Amino acid sequence: QVRMVESGGGLVQAGGSLRLSCAASGRTFSSYGMAWFRQAPGKEREFVAAVTWSTSSTFYTNSVKGRFTLSRDNAKNTVFLQMNSLKPEDTAVYYCASRSRGGSWYVGNESEYDYWGQGTQVTVSS
Repeated sequence: QVRMVESGGGLVQAGGSLRLSCAASGRTFSSYGMAWFRQAPGKEREFVAAVTWSTSSTFYTNSVKGRFTLSRDNAKNTVFLQMNSLKPEDTAVYYCASRSRGGSWYVGNESEYDYWGQGTQVTVSS
């Protein structure tokens, strides 16, 4: 089984920064790519960022480009999301996800991912 746990969320003022972490564990864990999604109150879950391990390619939704950066620590099976210049509209529960299959896929489609964390709350005040 695979378990993924997010951490690092909290309350920050607009313009501030947070670094989210997602630690994956499990003997069967094998990831071909990981992603971050978020869900704001009253809204559907949306794609934020993703990385594909085979090509080390990163992808970001337009609203976070230049502000968010995805990185990882292979030794600890951990992926990070560095969030800078935070805006109130970034307020949401952030979820990490992992794809256990190779090949090509649309990184922004949540159905492409197989394992999900429980989410961590990010609140950005005005």
